[in-house]
Amino acid sequence: MKKNSLYKGTLQNIILKLLSKEVKMYGYQMTQRAKELTEGELEMTEGALYPLLHKLEGDGLITSEIQKFNGRDRKYYLLTEKGKKQQAAQEAEMKTYLFNLNTIFNI
Repeated sequence: MKKNSLYKGTLQNIILKLLSKEVKMYGYQMTQRAKELTEGELEMTEGALYPLLHKLEGDGLITSEIQKFNGRDRKYYLLTEKGKKQQAAQEAEMKTYLFNLNTIFNI
C-alpha cells in the first residue's frame, strides 16, 4: 500500500470484490490485478495482504487450496458462501459511502 493510505481501510472490501469476480486467485495475482485496475495507484504489499487473507480465512469468508504450478505449490483463495454474502453487503455499503463522499466533495 505504497501510494495511497486511503485504500488501507478498504483492503478487505477490495480482496472480497476481486475474489467475487474470479473463481480463485493467489496472493500475487490479487496484488497485480488491483494494481492493473487502479493504473498503479494501489500497490498492496505482502505485509498488508497476507495477514488479511489469513484473517478472512479464519473468519470463514474465504477458503484456500494448494495446487501445483510448474512444480511448485501455489495457494489459491476462494470465497465461501458466507464470504459471498459478506462481499455483497460490503459492496452495497461501500457504494452508499462513495455516493455520499461524491455528494460532499462536489458541493
